[in-house]
Amino acid sequence: MLTVEAALARILASLPPGRTERVALTDAYGRVLAEPVVSGLDLPPWDNSAMDGFAVRAADVPGELAIGETIAAGHPATRAVASGTAARIMTGAPVPAGADAVIMVEDAEVDGRKVRFAGAARLGQHIRRRGSDVARGTTVLAAGHRLGAGAVGLLASLGLTEVQVGARPRVAILSTGDEVIPPGQPLGPGQIYSSNNHALVGLTAAAGAIPVDLGNCPDDPAALRQRFAEAAEVADLVVTTGGVSVGDFDFVKEALGAVEFWRVAMKPGKPLAFGSLHGRPFFGLPGNPVSCMVNFLQFVRPALRTLMGDPRPFLPIVEAELARPLKRAPGRVELLRVSLARVDGRLIATAAGGHQGSSNVLGMATANGFLLVDAAATEVSGHVHVQVFDPGYDDRTDAGYPWAAGAAGGAACCGPEGG
Repeated sequence: MLTVEAALARILASLPPGRTERVALTDAYGRVLAEPVVSGLDLPPWDNSAMDGFAVRAADVPGELAIGETIAAGHPATRAVASGTAARIMTGAPVPAGADAVIMVEDAEVDGRKVRFAGAARLGQHIRRRGSDVARGTTVLAAGHRLGAGAVGLLASLGLTEVQVGARPRVAILSTGDEVIPPGQPLGPGQIYSSNNHALVGLTAAAGAIPVDLGNCPDDPAALRQRFAEAAEVADLVVTTGGVSVGDFDFVKEALGAVEFWRVAMKPGKPLAFGSLHGRPFFGLPGNPVSCMVNFLQFVRPALRTLMGDPRPFLPIVEAELARPLKRAPGRVELLRVSLARVDGRLIATAAGGHQGSSNVLGMATANGFLLVDAAATEVSGHVHVQVFDPGYDDRTDAGYPWAAGAAGGAACCGPEGG
């Protein structure tokens, strides 16, 4: 029986090279860059004003100057600023030749076609210099960078319309079992509703891949082999659920043929078949709902993120305090479902959903993460490590902002007169 680390290492080492594709910038959010991005221009592309105000020669102020033209953003000046004159200028507009400073409109006193300045101006004041943000030829984003909103905005500011990213793998999802039927139908004797394929569709999409739900297949080796072949035709990676334990009707390993391994020293989720199906990576996950989701998050998700070029394919881990000590029998690494909450500035982990059985879907529905327990531990207490799997989880305070009214050391912000 493999350790979690050994199983992960074998899975990731056996993956084929990930594909890449060129996508429109509008479809690039959340994708992983497949090649570095080098800027083809300076940002900003020319000196521009950081304020609404007046472009001047610093040597001319304080004093009174004649107002020349007005320069709007997107409209370069038609003449230079001569000594004794100022140009009215808007934020983002190109700084005209001759000017070496911009004075805010709040610091100016306008009288018809004249403007007076009581204070001095320093050279370069309120001017954004060409290339001060990004210089042409600079590598702005490295391969492997996950494209968030800021990165996509940067690429757009460089004039790019397309970008090379890791392709999203198509994942065939097949549930197995005679007892499983789709939701919406009346339950017969001994039947249960299929939930695993629905959960796996969501987990696959959350990982950034493309789910292909193939429904359910009965416990029949010939039928399984046929459905496996169909799955390999439509996907880059195949995931099944059920039929991988040691029961009389667990036929997945038999239908698959050779498997690289089929057990992991982990609780829940010991049954895990991994191998190759017609050249596609294959994961046979347990039928118990919690075990199925745990195994996906520990093994399938890192494989998918790796195929997409993500250099950090694993879920984040945070440190928290356990609400109450837990006793357990040693033997296997255990992943306990917990809910995280911020209490008096401390991140508290509380066991979720009552018991920790592998069929307890309520616990998975209400948990934020897995409390990671070492195989040898007999009691867990105090500071613990929690692997966060809930993409919507955060630990924001009720104040909304650290400087909002009521926050320690803060002041009210952003009211009727706030910015």
